[in-house]
Amino acid sequence: MDVMETERLTLRRWRDGDLPVMAALNADPEVMRWIRDGSAWDEEQTRAAIARMEALWEAEGFGLSAVEIRATGELAGFTGLSVPHFLPEVMPAVEIGWRLGRRHWGRGYATEAARACLHRAFHGNGLDRVVGIVQTGNTASERIMHKLGMRLDRELVAAGSGRPTRVYAITAAEYAAAPQPAERAAAADRTGHGG
Repeated sequence: MDVMETERLTLRRWRDGDLPVMAALNADPEVMRWIRDGSAWDEEQTRAAIARMEALWEAEGFGLSAVEIRATGELAGFTGLSVPHFLPEVMPAVEIGWRLGRRHWGRGYATEAARACLHRAFHGNGLDRVVGIVQTGNTASERIMHKLGMRLDRELVAAGSGRPTRVYAITAAEYAAAPQPAERAAAADRTGHGG
């Protein structure tokens, strides 16, 4: 997949010019509050993360995409699929995740992008199951997982961060049986770009 479009967003591969925006986003303590141990990242950590995201695309045919606001071309953050090596208790698994800058919170962008990625996971990548991993207390991300039709699979304490964590899951069969929100149907019509 090179590009996937939703009603308001473009999900695309990473560009060199994305680094300053993502570095600023990852340096925001409020954005990073629920990520691993809650520490903000510096520019080198962000550069390494983007390199890992691109490497995953090359190795697996899926990954975390840059999320761009179609109306303005502004980079809002990322969403997509990854392999959660940081949580060995759930492996083997593919995780859906997102991270947006604070100015883009509360607008439904994460849900919109995640719905398109979940559709691609089951209909483009042929996955059987997708998990969502969230630290207990991150109610905004849990709401998105509920909107995606995911169910609570287990609760644990993540070894790397020592924080209580919830794992949500959805199977391809559960996804296919769920009622389709209007935006999911529309996204399905627009996600056929690239392979």
